[in-house]
Amino acid sequence: MTTYDTAEAAVTAIAGDRATLRMDGTRAGVVLDATGLSAPERDDMEAALRTALTGRAGVTEVRIVATAERSARALIAVASGKGGVGKSTIAANLAIALSRAGRRVGMVDADIYGPSQPRLLGVEGTRPEALDKQLIPVLTPYGVPLLSMGQLVEPGRAIAWRGPMAAGALGQLVEGAWGRADTLVLDLPPGTGDVQLTMVQKYRPAGAVIVSTPQDLSLIDATRAIDLFQKAGIPIIGLIENMAGYICPHCHEISDPFGLGGAEAAAADLGIPFLGRIPLTGSIRAASDAGKPPAADPGDAVFAPIAAIVDAWLRLPPPAQPAVAAPR
Repeated sequence: MTTYDTAEAAVTAIAGDRATLRMDGTRAGVVLDATGLSAPERDDMEAALRTALTGRAGVTEVRIVATAERSARALIAVASGKGGVGKSTIAANLAIALSRAGRRVGMVDADIYGPSQPRLLGVEGTRPEALDKQLIPVLTPYGVPLLSMGQLVEPGRAIAWRGPMAAGALGQLVEGAWGRADTLVLDLPPGTGDVQLTMVQKYRPAGAVIVSTPQDLSLIDATRAIDLFQKAGIPIIGLIENMAGYICPHCHEISDPFGLGGAEAAAADLGIPFLGRIPLTGSIRAASDAGKPPAADPGDAVFAPIAAIVDAWLRLPPPAQPAVAAPR
């Protein structure tokens, strides 16, 4: 019998028709359908498959991807009405904080034209592999696997795509081999264009987190983003005020270069939850630029409280959604 035959027999004996084996040279790839399995059952089956294949003659590497029905996975859209408000930094830290809270989180860098998650999550220069035409997310040092357009194009290269191409790329990222992830954080591009419309029409996020600075111009655009999701019947989890308050490192006086409380007041006016403020500090900027998000620090007191609110919201029964057609 060939290496493939013996490996396939071992896989079938453990998982039956739940598992599909692919051999690429000496690399064994298994796609495991985990639909309907409890977490312990899934983990036990994955471990048994790995044990059966590891060390087998002709097999030098084993990769197992567990898949399940998409309905069991919650998508959180992190959006803003305009660029430059720190949306991607907040998305990365929110994903890590949710992971630290016990969720199995994946990150989709859907900011097609300005992908920055590879740098924020410390995996710049990596590329995802594919198995059966599905992209396999790249593991990051923080337990949050990532798929990003920034991993698929050369660094510094402009992505000059029209709307349909950008929307198609979003589909490849969202439909990657996310395995056991129960939550995907989607870092959306700013604005209310084709990528956002594709996401709300096709993928129906569980809810949206909106990011704004306190200043009026940012809030005007954030209100447009909120309106897009509400018209599409996507619940708004809440509004985050970023760059709220600057503490001088020399005199420790607090100033508010972008204003104070604008996002909280806007949330109250719009009747949506206010999730909290993120201060304007050099430490958050420096750590994020270095691929060391502050939310990964065990002492994090900035992002963890916001993640706790989002986690609690996700645990609530899904609200009855009105039959609203997505805007065209």
